[in-house]
Amino acid sequence: MHGEDAPAWAHWLEASALGVLARSEGWTYAIANTLHILGVAMLFGAILAYDLRVLGAVRALPLSAVAALLLPIARLGFGIAALSGVLLLAADASHVALNPAFQVKAVLISLALLNVLAFHVLARHDGGGVLRASAAASLALWPAVIACGRLIAYL
Repeated sequence: MHGEDAPAWAHWLEASALGVLARSEGWTYAIANTLHILGVAMLFGAILAYDLRVLGAVRALPLSAVAALLLPIARLGFGIAALSGVLLLAADASHVALNPAFQVKAVLISLALLNVLAFHVLARHDGGGVLRASAAASLALWPAVIACGRLIAYL
């Protein structure tokens, strides 16, 4: 498939001031790429530690204390990754939108965010098995998102 087959939103994003900026400034793309990696590292590092605690690791640490420390880091990491990811996408959106790895990544991010929402809703009502299942799903979804992100460059 070619870029002209891309959806209208991709053409719009690529032609926007953000897309022009991403392509025209020498360091913009490199900085956005670096920030994206940093954001992903913050997000997944915090999620990994938190989900492992939910699954029973390091029981000496209260889950509430672990959550108070790690969840703000995960949120900040997600924000950094999302904002920098939009800039990276804007640079070549009409081609990236057609990339199967990007398409799978978008679905996986949606599922991972729905899992986060479900986890926080369930945390108020469930003390065990469902939360552990959500943590396990998180530990599968986010690495899959990361892998698909890396594969975009190769497909």
